Amino acid sequence: MIGRIRGTLLQKLPGRLVVDVGGVGYDIQIPLSTFYELPDDGGKVDLLIHTHVREDALQLFGFGTPLEKLLFERLITVSGIGPRLAVTILSGTPPDELVAALSEARLERLTRIPGVGRKTAERLILELRDKMLELKLGPVAPAAPLAPADSVRDDLVSALVNLGYRKSDAETSADKALAAEPEGDRRLENALRKALRGLGR
Repeated sequence: MIGRIRGTLLQKLPGRLVVDVGGVGYDIQIPLSTFYELPDDGGKVDLLIHTHVREDALQLFGFGTPLEKLLFERLITVSGIGPRLAVTILSGTPPDELVAALSEARLERLTRIPGVGRKTAERLILELRDKMLELKLGPVAPAAPLAPADSVRDDLVSALVNLGYRKSDAETSADKALAAEPEGDRRLENALRKALRGLGR
């Protein structure tokens, strides 16, 4: 099983990236918490990997910190939580907030994550609450490079739709988030954080 990948970042998108290792491009699915920490294309990345083997596919899930990987692996032990939903949950709330929501049984916070209904949230709390006490906060993600404003909006709307939000809600939230960003200083990572906070209210 692949446990770690270190190489050159060829492409990054919210939710996935491609890393070149010795001429081989690895397609890796990632949560937004990892996406926020990535360098520019061409930069070096070092990711912890969870290898998920199915009858018809082998999938790689990457994480920037041990906390993210540990949370992912705890999430997929819960009945009804597969790898994709686990990534969505990690993308829907920062790791430290997820630990707090689970350990403090904050049902309303968990149900604001796309794909997590009341029954799923209750099951998460029941099965993971006692396991959250040992977890520590991860490092703060560094600032990301600038991107053209139109490109940022398109990528932002796409990321929100892929996370399960309706396109109309995604567009409204994207416009509000970008309006709060200084002109000429619009980063996808910053706007995505603001958009998710707005949608989570």
